[in-house]
Order: sequence, then structure tokens, then C-alpha cells
Amino acid sequence: MATPDFLLDWLPIIVFFGIAGFLALVFLIAPIVIAPKDPDPEKLSTYECGFNAFDDARMKFDVQFYIVAILFIIVDLDVAFLFPWAVMLFNPELGHDRGFQIFAFWSMFVFLGVFIIGFLYEWKKGALEWR
Repeated sequence: MATPDFLLDWLPIIVFFGIAGFLALVFLIAPIVIAPKDPDPEKLSTYECGFNAFDDARMKFDVQFYIVAILFIIVDLDVAFLFPWAVMLFNPELGHDRGFQIFAFWSMFVFLGVFIIGFLYEWKKGALEWR
């Protein structure tokens, strides 16, 4: 019996989903099987955020770690916006007119200006100094 062309067209996708499902099950079951059941004291100790992992949720903590983390996310997003902008702006194959390129160029400088003003404000307030 000949296989219909319809099934042959979908075979790579079905194989892909089969492999993805198998790997998902492996990645879900493997930690249960091979992970240690009795964590050592080092695993339960204070980590990067500076306070104990298992403590009272209403305790005071230093927000310095979170400020640096937010700054990292902001810089990361800034770079994520710069790459597509640069590719789009100077690509002659997209056929943008000169007015659009000038607008896009100065719009990015406004975006970068707001970013730099925020960064300098955070720096001036001492938020980047680790105490």
C-alpha cells in the first residue's frame, strides 16, 4: 500500500514532535531519578541575593541585588533594540526612503538619551555601589 503524499509532507514534523516529546519526558524524569534527595548545608546556605533562602518572607533585605538585576535587564533590552534597528536602518534592500531613515536614526538617539539619563541618575544616586 503506497503512502499518500500528505503523510510524507508531515513526516518530518511528526518526527520532530516525537523527539521533542521524548526529550521533554527525559528532562522531566531524569532529575527525579538522579538528583540527590538529601541536600547538603551548602545548598541551603545564603546565595547571590544575600539572605537565607528559607527564612521569614517578611524580613527586611537589601534591594541592591535587585537594582543591579533590573539594570542588567534594561541594558540587555537596549542592545536587543539596537541590533534590528541597525540592520533595518542601513539595509538598502528594504527600500526605505531618506525621510524614514532620518526619523529612525534620531528616534534611536532619543531612546538612547533616555537610557543614558536613567543610567546616570542611578549612578549619581549611588545605586551601583555595592555596600
